[in-house]
Amino acid sequence: MWKSLQPIDKIALTLILILTLVIGGVVLGGQACGTNCVFGMKPRVREFSWHNKTVGAEDRAFILDFDRPMDRESVEKNLVINPPLPGKISWAGRRLAYTLDAPVPYGEAYQVKLKNAREHFRGKEEAGQEIKPFVGQFRSRDRAFAYIGTLGHERGRLILYNLTQNKKAILTPRDLVVADFKFYPEGDRILFSAAQRHRGNDTLRNLQLYRVSTQIRENASERSQPVELILDNKDYQNNQFDLSSDGKTIVVGRVNRKNPADFDLWVLKKAGNPERLNAPGGEFLIAPDGQTLAVAQGQGIGIIPLQSDAQAIEFLPKFGKVLSFSRNGSAAAMVNFNMDNAKLRYTRSLFYVNNQGVQKELLNIKGSILDCQFDPTDTHLFCLLTQLIEGEEYREEPYLAKIDIKTSQVIPLVALPDYRDMKISLAPDGLGILFDRIVTANSTHSADPLITSSGETMRESRLWLLIPPPADAPGGAEPKLEELPMRGFRPQWLP
Repeated sequence: MWKSLQPIDKIALTLILILTLVIGGVVLGGQACGTNCVFGMKPRVREFSWHNKTVGAEDRAFILDFDRPMDRESVEKNLVINPPLPGKISWAGRRLAYTLDAPVPYGEAYQVKLKNAREHFRGKEEAGQEIKPFVGQFRSRDRAFAYIGTLGHERGRLILYNLTQNKKAILTPRDLVVADFKFYPEGDRILFSAAQRHRGNDTLRNLQLYRVSTQIRENASERSQPVELILDNKDYQNNQFDLSSDGKTIVVGRVNRKNPADFDLWVLKKAGNPERLNAPGGEFLIAPDGQTLAVAQGQGIGIIPLQSDAQAIEFLPKFGKVLSFSRNGSAAAMVNFNMDNAKLRYTRSLFYVNNQGVQKELLNIKGSILDCQFDPTDTHLFCLLTQLIEGEEYREEPYLAKIDIKTSQVIPLVALPDYRDMKISLAPDGLGILFDRIVTANSTHSADPLITSSGETMRESRLWLLIPPPADAPGGAEPKLEELPMRGFRPQWLP
């Protein structure tokens, strides 16, 4: 019979025989591994959302996507993250979401491993095949910060220091003296105010806004980086400015050079010319939503939409200053200035205010409340406060403290004598606080461009790092305090 067949028929029969054997083998293999086994293949992780990525404080959850239903208990039992990152697991079908309890610590490389987990058969009690071992990896952003230098050729220049890589980069040219700066949300650029160095101690009246790349994801070196002019000072003097959390909006306080009585807030969007808000006031902060502005107006705080001629949508008459917002914008730390009529002296109260109508007093002191920043979990505030020392002459002694928002407990961390325009910056992962210690010169009539807000010449400034005790540390645990080997002021952590 075989000999009587045509060649094409022989080829067809041969292929049919081969396919029959293959299918038979697959069926037998499938019976050996379970009735729902997918052609004998082991289950696997189809996608890991953070694989080979660099994540920051805003990244709070990763997803593992499996190629079939899994026995959830076996997955949760065998999932390993190294170094450990405490968090919670939730499921949506074949997708596992792992939400961190706190932001990932910066400057680390991580592995996510899963083995010995098994697939799940609907309606059956027996476990299926073991998963194909999975190893995923990601890293957090480098631990880095920027500051304004005070010594030698670095004086008045913006400097980026990468602690993870132990590298320093000078970002601005020598002919610019930087007064203040803000990071863009990705940390790839910095918005800063600066004046020409030849202006001497007239720096603050000749500020322009610039932008510069940090090159944080490239091989930064000590060479200067090109800067881009964002807003000039031809007709208006530029004062305080703020950058929205999405990096798309800038608000600047400006004064007309020909008419000093003409002062107002201006808004500059990502593209286009600045527009007058017609909302004069004092100190201000852009809310995390990027759509509203909190500004001190007379005897209260106005919440104003970021558009021309907009009216305040809310007014908080009880408060005189907004210190900071929580990360999601649902709460703020505010200061109330209380007049003690009996002693003819002010006290100051720190309030926690949220969008649910809560106005909770956390602290009332005779000293000053200079700054407060929410920790990454929005459960505590780290504050720069002063204690009023009474004697022949009143003096204020600054200190750093941690305040529990729920219990109002104040935990002093470190005393900081010799206060001069001190600035603090809480790391995005909450694991460190940067601050400066400014040393002033005796003379206030110097042509040097670096001066304090009180008009004193800045001789130098030292940078310090405070590492608070971990949340699970035993009572009485001491913070770690370290002087950093660089000279500068206004330190700010990379986002």
